[in-house]
Amino acid sequence: MTSDGWRPKVVALDIDGTLLKWVDGAGATYEQIEPRVLDSVHRALDAGAHVVLASGRSPHGMTGIADLLDLRGQGEERVWVVASNGAVVFRYPPVEVVHEETFDAGPAVRAILSRHPTVLVAVEERGIGYRLNSPFPDGELSGDMIITDVEDLVAGPVSRVIIRDPEQSAEDFVALAEELGLHGTNYVVGWTAWLDLSPVGVSKASGLAYVVEQLGLTDDDALAIGDGRNDIEMLQWARRGVAMGQAIQPVIDATDDVTASVYEDGAAIELERHFG
Repeated sequence: MTSDGWRPKVVALDIDGTLLKWVDGAGATYEQIEPRVLDSVHRALDAGAHVVLASGRSPHGMTGIADLLDLRGQGEERVWVVASNGAVVFRYPPVEVVHEETFDAGPAVRAILSRHPTVLVAVEERGIGYRLNSPFPDGELSGDMIITDVEDLVAGPVSRVIIRDPEQSAEDFVALAEELGLHGTNYVVGWTAWLDLSPVGVSKASGLAYVVEQLGLTDDDALAIGDGRNDIEMLQWARRGVAMGQAIQPVIDATDDVTASVYEDGAAIELERHFG
């Protein structure tokens, strides 16, 4: 519990770069939870807090992390999980999607392809993997990969589209997104040349807002910890938003505090402040 007597009733945790350490030089993280992090999460659970994973990952890429953490809901309730940067909210186990936002991604995808015709495009195929126009670098996506023509990828409503170009930088994609405006979509640039497109108004914050409403709580009850550009809205939404030590400056600027890096168990250090 902090010095002002506040203790979070909801703990929103990013996964990659927050709970899991990055593999150097790869677009993936080690699928293992450090003992101190696991212990701190369970202290929060034992204190009655709802621990909610909030990630850009698709649902099938998050259930294994919930298992590694041995997450549990209150009483016999299943846990809440915010996936696909807020476009999908589900309960687990088993996976039951309870809220989903979709949009027409066609115009945005075509605008990007007109500038960068060689980009990789992927759309989640829930429960299976991804449909994509060409293979992504190893380890970046989970599940089955189904090669599909781009026009077929965006023929109907989708909850999220991933744009990737291994030859570009994150800064290149920030500039591209600003240049195109991407009307009708939200966008977030990841750790590299990785662009997530989602419905307007959808973010981890909107997904978490849905969850806390179902729990009869509010953002004033929430602690959020993250490290990426896609965490900014979540960190601003929560009563207390904390950036991981290795986060880039725009993320740090959006937060109330900064903890140690993921390599120093920064998430555990923050949780121990409230559930010591």
